[in-house]
Amino acid sequence: QVHLVESGGGLVQAGGSLRLTCTASGRDFNNYAVTWFRQAPGKERELVAGIGWSGSGIRYADSVKGRFTIFRNKAENMVHLQMNSLKPEDTAVYYCARGGGYSDYVRPNPESGYDYWGQGTQVTVSS
Repeated sequence: QVHLVESGGGLVQAGGSLRLTCTASGRDFNNYAVTWFRQAPGKERELVAGIGWSGSGIRYADSVKGRFTIFRNKAENMVHLQMNSLKPEDTAVYYCARGGGYSDYVRPNPESGYDYWGQGTQVTVSS
C-alpha cells in the first residue's frame, strides 16, 4: 500500500512561485514514475509534469514549459514541483499520482496507468 500526500499549495499573486511536494509513505515509490496533474473547476484533469523512475523521461505540458520544474528526492520519498512565474490560469487543485514501475514513460492520460493518487492541494493565483 502506498499513501501519497501533496503539500505546498496556497494563494499567490501572479508572477509568484510555489513549490509543491508529493510525499509517499510505504514502499515502492522511488521505483515508479510520478506525475503531477491538475484540475480546474469545470475542466478535465490534465497532465502538468511527470518524471520517470530514474529521474529521466521528464515531460511537461506546453503551458508550463520554462516555468515549472519537476524533480525527485529519493532519499526522502518525495517528488517536487517548482512553479515559477505563476499565472491565474494555473489555478487548480494539483494532484500527484504513481505511474509505471521501473518506467521512464510518463503517461499523459490520468485514466490510464496510475494506481495511487493523493488528495490534492489547492493552488490559487490571483491577478
